Amino acid sequence: MFDFQNLTYKIGPKTLLQQVSGRARPGELVAVVGANGAGKSTLLRLLSGDLRPSAGTLTFAGRPLGDWIPGRLARRRAVLTQQHTLALAFQVQELVLLGRYPHFGGQPTAHDHAVVAAALAAVGLSHLAGRSYPTLSGGEQQRAQLARVLAQVWEAEGGFLLLDEPLTGLDLRHQHHTLDVARRLTRERGFGVVAVLHDLNLTAQYADQVLLMRQGRAIACGLPAEVLTSENILEGFDIEVELLEHPRLNCPLIVPLGNNEVIGKE
Repeated sequence: MFDFQNLTYKIGPKTLLQQVSGRARPGELVAVVGANGAGKSTLLRLLSGDLRPSAGTLTFAGRPLGDWIPGRLARRRAVLTQQHTLALAFQVQELVLLGRYPHFGGQPTAHDHAVVAAALAAVGLSHLAGRSYPTLSGGEQQRAQLARVLAQVWEAEGGFLLLDEPLTGLDLRHQHHTLDVARRLTRERGFGVVAVLHDLNLTAQYADQVLLMRQGRAIACGLPAEVLTSENILEGFDIEVELLEHPRLNCPLIVPLGNNEVIGKE
């Protein structure tokens, strides 16, 4: 479990994150939402250990994150960042095999290759295993990167995935497929997932917990129905919405009303 209390992060005089608290538990998908510049990616970089907090506490599995040996941490949690720089033209299966590096010494084993095949199957890319990564579409590249982080923590008990905008470049079908993969990992294998998302309807449909942020602060944290209210969304995004009952799913349908409604009431 990730437990963070009063996390603050500053660069010089500028505060990017201020006293944000929350928990991410195994078996749950936590969505972090908010407008551009809300501090979502900064929070994820703190959880990944890429940044160190200026103040506050951050623990993973009951230990301060900074006390973890990097190799052991890499076998328990994996991070999907927004930007993916790849200098060499790896095959897709070779890229995914990079996620297995924390698990073997000199050479990958048959088990490592089997995990790569399973991770590619999970994201629907088995048929592209031998393709050169740069020849893939943006959405296919994003799914290949997801397979890489899946392979990294594939057999971990209480493994965690930190996903920064994992739906970027994906079409509608694969947006749902990616979140369905994440949710099945939480349900069937006890994984914890923290994902930065932009689509509030997808958040309402798939998330177990939601952290809504604005300008480096947490506005609300809890169940989707508690957090994704019209009042909270207005505070977080400066736009009015109407919440309708979804005709088929047990979650709200969020309909933006546009900026004119907000401007007209000022």
